[in-house]
Amino acid sequence: MYPESEILFPYRAISPLRRERGEVWRDLVCHVASQQDGREDTLAFSLMMIRLCDCLNCDQSSYKASLGCISCAQRTVAAEKTSDLMLRQTFEQTRVEIRQQMPVRAN
Repeated sequence: MYPESEILFPYRAISPLRRERGEVWRDLVCHVASQQDGREDTLAFSLMMIRLCDCLNCDQSSYKASLGCISCAQRTVAAEKTSDLMLRQTFEQTRVEIRQQMPVRAN
């Protein structure tokens, strides 16, 4: 129905978020966006954004879905009341969760 909307926060929506907040946020977004999709940091960032944007409760017939994932994420990040440092800490905590769920790799 809406070609710019997906079920969950997509990798392609990471990079457009770099200008939404301050330097700490921009550095985080640039770091994550420079990684390949599916890497630990991109998974952690996406999970963090899924939670912030409440993607699990997004309905394809909702106003949020009509905006598209990038616009929704930009609005959510810009309106977030916590500091950039707190968002960075949230990312770090989410990365720990991802590490706990990922299979152990053989060297």
